[in-house]
Amino acid sequence: MKKEYQYEVGDIVTLKKPHPCGSKEWEILRVGADFRLKCIGCGHQIMIARKIVEKNTKDLKKKA
Repeated sequence: MKKEYQYEVGDIVTLKKPHPCGSKEWEILRVGADFRLKCIGCGHQIMIARKIVEKNTKDLKKKA
């Protein structure tokens, strides 16, 4: 069974596939039907559909 995550702005999400820079960790900047994610490794920002993020999430670290 798949784990249900509560996504919030500021959380760090670990995805299955790495970004070309090598980092798998992304900071959540916006939550909604689409997410805005910022790569922890290089700072690159992307907009990505919620469905894709939910499917590819390996781990979620809550903000401090």
